[in-house]
Amino acid sequence: MKSRFLLAMFVAFVLSVGAFAQSDSGVKQDTKDAAHSTGQAAKKTGHKVKKGTKKAVNKSANATRKGSEKVEDKTDPK
Repeated sequence: MKSRFLLAMFVAFVLSVGAFAQSDSGVKQDTKDAAHSTGQAAKKTGHKVKKGTKKAVNKSANATRKGSEKVEDKTDPK
């Protein structure tokens, strides 16, 4: 009876050690995946900000050009 109990405890211990070893690598991979996703999100955000800034600058330059043309038209002698 005692040997059966010891054998059952040994099997349970071996299986639990395997589970702990496997969960550590799972946590490590999950961390890597989370870091990769964060990096990709930062890249994507940076690209969107760059595109939006470029668009705003171009629209502003166009509006400035239009305004200067109006001023020039008003100041030209006729």
